Amino acid sequence: MAKTIVHIYDKICKRILTLSSKAVINLINGLYETDYPTDSTITYNWTEFEDQHLKRTLADTIITINNRYSYHLEIQMTVDEEIVFRVIEYGFGHAYKNRVCEKGKEILPFPEPKIIYLSENNLENIPDIYSVELNFGVQGCFAYKVPVTVLQNMTPEELTNKKMIILIPFFLLKLRSVLTQSRSEENKKALKNLIENDIVNSIKINLSLGNISSEDSRKLCDMIQKLYWHIYANYEELEDITMMIDESLDLPSDIYDAKIEKLEIALTEQKAIIAEKDSIIESLKKQIEELKKV
Repeated sequence: MAKTIVHIYDKICKRILTLSSKAVINLINGLYETDYPTDSTITYNWTEFEDQHLKRTLADTIITINNRYSYHLEIQMTVDEEIVFRVIEYGFGHAYKNRVCEKGKEILPFPEPKIIYLSENNLENIPDIYSVELNFGVQGCFAYKVPVTVLQNMTPEELTNKKMIILIPFFLLKLRSVLTQSRSEENKKALKNLIENDIVNSIKINLSLGNISSEDSRKLCDMIQKLYWHIYANYEELEDITMMIDESLDLPSDIYDAKIEKLEIALTEQKAIIAEKDSIIESLKKQIEELKKV
């Protein structure tokens, strides 16, 4: 069961990281305070490494920008004190695969690491930076540091300002623990506000600002819907919110597309009517011409 749950979040994470180049570049810029143009080239390093125990680990969150700069995003649901060692391991595997030799010197280009915690639990135990001292004996020591971002500590406004809005589906986790304990009217109201204002309205704002594409917004809404059903739909007390969520996820782009489709259908019908009338007119003209010859 636990593997199934992890698989759900893992699948959504992978979908988020493969949205439009604009959306993903904006995320990288927001997380690492870089300034890459949104039309930069993205390369995904879907590479399997083998550790000393011959266990295969899929490092599917190392992203390379413009064929040069690599970033390792390790997204976690819960606190894991061992995660920093996994980041080092994955980083070394990537660096070894992409090693270069310059002036007779071998260089291992490690990707820039970042850990993103999604869950709302045990936030007080999460450090701002994980640090491991690499002791090379007489050659000296080096502090390997991995910065941490805790999503639930961020506000919708911060996500928008940093253009990291593609992480918004995981805001649904903000009230998971609260609603597990009590589905009171107050908590139900908080969930409804979270969905309508913090989540859906943020997507609308970022869509209007051009931070994401129309297709990104549709995919985000699909992910939000799936995640909502996974987290909350089994509570009978939330049935009214469950029924409301489809309507709430009806973005302006979807509404406009529906209107355009209706107008195109109406236009096609009118063209058919006009064509039929033209045919009748042509038929009457021929009849008139025939009568004139008599």
